[in-house]
Amino acid sequence: MKKLLIITGVLILGAAIYGYYEFNRGAVSNADAKSDVTISANELLTAFQTDEAAANAKYNDKVVEVTGEVGTTKQEEGKTIVSLNAGDSMAGVTCELDPTAQHKRTNFNTGDQVTFKCTCSGILMDVVLVRCVEK
Repeated sequence: MKKLLIITGVLILGAAIYGYYEFNRGAVSNADAKSDVTISANELLTAFQTDEAAANAKYNDKVVEVTGEVGTTKQEEGKTIVSLNAGDSMAGVTCELDPTAQHKRTNFNTGDQVTFKCTCSGILMDVVLVRCVEK
């Protein structure tokens, strides 16, 4: 009986340590992640505009390496958001920089050519990419 209580106690302690570790684990940075897809901002927007369901299946929750030309940059609620021109005056690709990552730079000029690794969240008016880091 005493042996059973010791084994049960060790298992409960192990489960508690594992649960604490998982609860406090942060999101993995895309800086170290392998890209699932490499694509231009134009191609990404076109994919979502042509067939949103297929694009959602192909890109959502994937690490996307996107290249494009900076349209605008803004600071919003402590986050840097970079909009990439994608050949459509009404829509584009919005890249929200990862607030927990170290960035080479956070100031981008209109017309700069950039490549970001991001997690794709789908399309609203623009294709939304989050947790972006410049490659």
